[in-house]
Amino acid sequence: MNDMSEKSWYKLDNAAKIFPPTSSKSDTKVFRFSCELREAVDEKLLQSALDRTMDDFPSFRCILKNGMFWYYLEQSPLRPLVRQENIPPCNTLYLGRKTLLFDVTWYGRRINLEVYHALTDGTGALQFLKTLIFFYLKRAHPETMDKAAGIDYDASETQKMADSFDKYYDRQKKSASKFKSPVAWQLKGPKEAEWRLNIIEGSVSAQAVLNKAREYDTSATILITALLMRAIYGEMSVRDRRKPVVITVPVNLRNYFDSKSTRNFFSVINIKYDFKTNKDDIGEIIKYAKEYCAGHLNEEYLQTRLNKLLRFERNFLIRPIPLVVKDFCMSIAYSFAAREFTAAVSNLGQVRMPPEAAPYIRLFDVFSSTKTLQVCLCSYENTMNISFTSPLVSTDIQRSFFRQLSQMGIAVEITANHFKKEPTGP
Repeated sequence: MNDMSEKSWYKLDNAAKIFPPTSSKSDTKVFRFSCELREAVDEKLLQSALDRTMDDFPSFRCILKNGMFWYYLEQSPLRPLVRQENIPPCNTLYLGRKTLLFDVTWYGRRINLEVYHALTDGTGALQFLKTLIFFYLKRAHPETMDKAAGIDYDASETQKMADSFDKYYDRQKKSASKFKSPVAWQLKGPKEAEWRLNIIEGSVSAQAVLNKAREYDTSATILITALLMRAIYGEMSVRDRRKPVVITVPVNLRNYFDSKSTRNFFSVINIKYDFKTNKDDIGEIIKYAKEYCAGHLNEEYLQTRLNKLLRFERNFLIRPIPLVVKDFCMSIAYSFAAREFTAAVSNLGQVRMPPEAAPYIRLFDVFSSTKTLQVCLCSYENTMNISFTSPLVSTDIQRSFFRQLSQMGIAVEITANHFKKEPTGP
């Protein structure tokens, strides 16, 4: 008997509450993890592996429902079915439909997991995909994989389904001080038709990127963020430079608070760089970003930010407001918050699988829906995949970014999707 059978529903975590009222066809709040194998995918084995994986992730067997005051997740008897991929990536998974909030597809050698962000964050989704791939390979190659120790994820069902925001909320501690964030420079231009995403992926040597980051005494995330800032700067006019370039970076709170939850447990920091008053120099940008992160990536700051968000949610004046009013207010607040950043960078880090799986896996990658420009990266073995998604037709920023990597001596293998339909207006 698992926890889901004892409790048929549970409330959305704090981070998830913003997604239902702000989801749309142009911004689906869906992200995708993929694993590319070295052999064609067997659909029957994949379905069997998915059925087994669901036993370990009861929180994924849920649908989203709306109550009078808040959205909530409800246990569902629906069985997830794998299918061959036949629609564009990061399409809608929830827009008032009573379906599971994730989808597993395959095409050729690729296995894809798409997830609606209200269900989980990147860390939770990656654990699900790693488990799915493990059980798939056990079925496809039992002679080798039966010796594998399994995925290193020692957590009970209670721990997996915990609301860690609620666990670490401390009403006694002071919230982060309120300050007015500057309006960031926004990307502009014609967009792809039918809300499609422009996707460009670059595969590079993970070791080469780490070596280059060490030359600047920094991390891969800060190096990538700095290169993105410079690429964006190259597209700005002189008058545009009155506004800063701001990159929002998700922070996995599990690195700062003890949590094994598969639900959302992340925060964000916004790294601002003002090219009007600062140099267009990669070393200077890295130094600035590094100092900013040092002041914000610590338990004290993240705790005060968590308290601020939870205190708003638990305000006794807000709780009785009807959901339809909350939806309207949260949509307005989200639109204002979106003006505070230019683009986003999300690093999911190193994907670790049992060594027995290595001969069968080529790479992992990740990308996300967005209304602006999103960069996601993850590594497997020595392959780092850097994925750009954007609704904009122009790929000048992406081209500039990868050119900078090449000029640093880092070889890049690029793949992209292509559309034949005419773009929409600005």
